[in-house]
Amino acid sequence: MSHLVCAPVRFMGLFACVVSVATLLVPSLEVRAEVSPLSQDAFLRAKHVTVGILAETQDQRVPERPGKIAVRGTGVHLRDGYVITARHAAEKHDLSGGTIIQKQIRLLTHDFHELSADLVGDSAFMDAVVYRIVEQHRSKLQVETSFSTEDVLPGMEVFTVGYPLGWGPTMAFGRLGNTNTFLQTVDTRLIQADLSVCSGNSGGGLFNAQGEVVGILHAVIQTDKEETQAYCSRMAFAIPGSLAERIVQAALSGKPLLFSKLGIHMTSVKDGTKLRMAVKDVAEPAKTAGIQKHDILLAIENTEIVDGAQLKNYLIERTTPGQEVAVKVRRVDADLTFHVVLGGGEK
Repeated sequence: MSHLVCAPVRFMGLFACVVSVATLLVPSLEVRAEVSPLSQDAFLRAKHVTVGILAETQDQRVPERPGKIAVRGTGVHLRDGYVITARHAAEKHDLSGGTIIQKQIRLLTHDFHELSADLVGDSAFMDAVVYRIVEQHRSKLQVETSFSTEDVLPGMEVFTVGYPLGWGPTMAFGRLGNTNTFLQTVDTRLIQADLSVCSGNSGGGLFNAQGEVVGILHAVIQTDKEETQAYCSRMAFAIPGSLAERIVQAALSGKPLLFSKLGIHMTSVKDGTKLRMAVKDVAEPAKTAGIQKHDILLAIENTEIVDGAQLKNYLIERTTPGQEVAVKVRRVDADLTFHVVLGGGEK
C-alpha cells in the first residue's frame, strides 16, 4: 500500500543559506569527468538577465541593519525593459491586512544598479506579473533572453540564477522531474525540478542549456518541520515557460489573458480495465454541442484524454476561446464525435 505524504508548500521569500559540500577523493579510482552541455555563454546570459526584487523598506534599507539592501525575490529581463517575476514576490500588505500588487518595484541588477520598473500586467491565476523598467534606466539592462520552444522532458538538465535568502546572484543546477504536476497554490500545470532553491528564488528563471527560460520559479516543498520564513529545498516548482509567455503577450497587448471553457465537470469511471473520465455535469458550450451526462471522454482533437489534469492542461495551453474542437466520447457502446465552440473568459 502506498501513502501520499503532504508537506507544507512554501513560496520563496526573503532570506538565504550557504551549503557546504564535502568531496571524497579515492586515489586508486580513475574518474572521468562528465562534460556538461551547459555553456559559459548560457551561464553569463542567464546571470545578466536575472534581477533581484527589492523589498519595500524605507529608502530600500533594512531599518535594523542600516546599509543593507533587502532582496525579497528574483525576476528575469526578457527584452526592451520587460521583466517577469512571480506575482507573490511583488505583492505588499495593504491597510486591510490583505495583499495588493505593487504599481512600481525596485530591481537590483547583477552589477548592482538599482532600477525602477512600472507594472504592465499580471495574472493571479498563474502567479506571474510583468513590469517594465522605466525608460531612463533601460540602458543599464540590455542583455535579453527568450522562452524556450523545445519540449520540456523529465531528466532535462536545467539551472537557475537568483537571490536565495536575499543573497546573490547565485546559481543552482539540477534536472527536471515531473513536468506535469499541480499544487493548490496555483491553478495551472507546474514543472517540478530537482535543484536547490531557497526563499528569495521566487520569480527567477529556470534555464536550459542555451540560457533560454523553460519556467518561472513559483514555490518549494518545505521538507523540514521547523516553521520559519527562511527555507530551502530541492523540490522546486515552476510555471511552464509556454504559459508564462502567454502572460507576457497579454500584458504587452494590454488585453486580459483569456482561457477556454468546455463546460463539463468530470469524474473517474472504469471503462473495462481502464480508468477514464466521464461527464458528471454538463453546461455550455458542451451542452449545446450535444455532449451528455455520463458520456465517457476519449479525446480532444485526436489527443487521448486520460484524466482531468490533462484535460485542463489541454484547454489552457493548446486552445483559445472561440476555437472549435472535436470532442470524442463513448456513449453506451457507441463512439461519437461532437464539435464544440469553446467559451472562455478571464481568470
